[in-house]
Amino acid sequence: MKISPVRPATLAGADAERRQALIGGPWTRIAAAPPEALLVLAVGLVLLFRFWLSDVLPFTSDEAYYADMGRHSDWGIYDHPPMISWWLALELLVSDREWWLRLPSVLQPMLLAIAVWWVLPRVWPDVDRERALWAALLVALAPLNVWNVLITTDTPLIYFSVLSGLAWLMAARKDDPRWYFVSGLLLACAVLSKYFAFLLGFAYLVDVALRRKYSAWAGLAIAYACTVPALALMAWWNAGHCWVNVMFNFFTRTRDAGLSWKLPLLYAATLVYALTPPVLFRLPERGVDAMASDTRTASLLALVPLSFFAAVALVKRIGLHWVLAFVVFAFLPLARRLPMMQLRRLGVFFIAFAALHMAAFIVISRLPLETWNWSKHYAGIVLTVDTAAIMDKLKPYEGKYVLASDDYSIASTAGYAEQRAGRNRLIVFGEGSHHGRQDDIDTDFRTLDGRDILILTKTAFASGTFRPYFLAVETQSFEWRGAQFWIILGSGFKYPTYRDTVLAHIRQRFYSLPAWLPQTGCFLCDRYFPRIPCAR
Repeated sequence: MKISPVRPATLAGADAERRQALIGGPWTRIAAAPPEALLVLAVGLVLLFRFWLSDVLPFTSDEAYYADMGRHSDWGIYDHPPMISWWLALELLVSDREWWLRLPSVLQPMLLAIAVWWVLPRVWPDVDRERALWAALLVALAPLNVWNVLITTDTPLIYFSVLSGLAWLMAARKDDPRWYFVSGLLLACAVLSKYFAFLLGFAYLVDVALRRKYSAWAGLAIAYACTVPALALMAWWNAGHCWVNVMFNFFTRTRDAGLSWKLPLLYAATLVYALTPPVLFRLPERGVDAMASDTRTASLLALVPLSFFAAVALVKRIGLHWVLAFVVFAFLPLARRLPMMQLRRLGVFFIAFAALHMAAFIVISRLPLETWNWSKHYAGIVLTVDTAAIMDKLKPYEGKYVLASDDYSIASTAGYAEQRAGRNRLIVFGEGSHHGRQDDIDTDFRTLDGRDILILTKTAFASGTFRPYFLAVETQSFEWRGAQFWIILGSGFKYPTYRDTVLAHIRQRFYSLPAWLPQTGCFLCDRYFPRIPCAR
């Protein structure tokens, strides 16, 4: 069955639709309003809200963690490829203010919406200006795009993935090698942002396989060739740095993976929220249309990655932010195939849902901090909001002790504040977690032998926990806004003991590399265990 493409409504037809809308309900009348006015008003208000939120929202531990890596960026970082550190290093040349560092995140939905508005009529010539405007609105006001102003590795990933996908759509229309090249360059930048970018590259492969054209395979070869330097860079850096990206993403963080009936339900809830129920309701309804040859490519750019996550969700929890780089493509076929009034109503729903989000955040911002005293994360919330006040408690020890924490989130948040004040960052003392282990690269405990170390912690600990690593230990505690914190004053750090216990266990848990991975160096083993290879 051949599906006829959507034709732009004639002026008379559009006027008739709007006249009919006047006798409909309020939602219909709003949907019939000129899209330019709705778009400018709605997107403008959301953008103002995002600027406000980026200014009032405290800097989170992950943001501080990446900002610290931006201060001394390298060809790689522990957790992910290096793009986020390069990104922040450039921003830090101008300022270290939180709103400035968050600016690319704040502007992201609007910039991507503009890109969608520009690309769609060029990919599908029968998409008129109004449909392109509604598509841009769906992108700008998608639920996660209303409030997500945080700095994460997903920020550059989303930019480069969405732009690469849009360039791929431009290329696929006439198999233009120039656009395949552009798509490949952007895909390479996405690869240097986060390893999830391979899902987009795989979607390109599926698309080309279904198109079955020599020119499409040639275009795929061009795009893939552009990613080779990025992949080679990551292989070179990881080979000389204990393969930390591979160990973290494919071994360490997957140890708790296992079948669970809850995980697929959580992923389903993630999709319901990220795409919204009206979109999910219409996707099966327009499924045949969406997979028609003219819109199939756009559909695959969403379907392939989201289906992969559905399979992984059987054994591993899928983060809400994981889907951000791909949900944009789910809106594009709908923007072309839905009847115009349904598309308008969908846009109005997104406006109303965005307004609900903004109202909720404004209400939450007015609540006193003590409202969250019931949460097990309350101490971390207090530290994030009142970092300066907590660090004032440590002022009597400045210059006398090396400041540390047993938690990477505390070390990142407090360390960022200390560096902004011109002081040293906090190191991570102890084993820590599998997250945020950049400190393994940045701190050399050999240089701290015999030093006095202050350890700030928000976790109650057993007596004698820190005693083996110091000549003497003194413990203090204080309360701030109902949260309890402890200070451990360790005098005379015993590096050999720490190496043979804590560092040895870190090596065994996080740096026991598979023998098949070729190594040119491993900072942890070379530094602390030069005679013991980091291999299983």
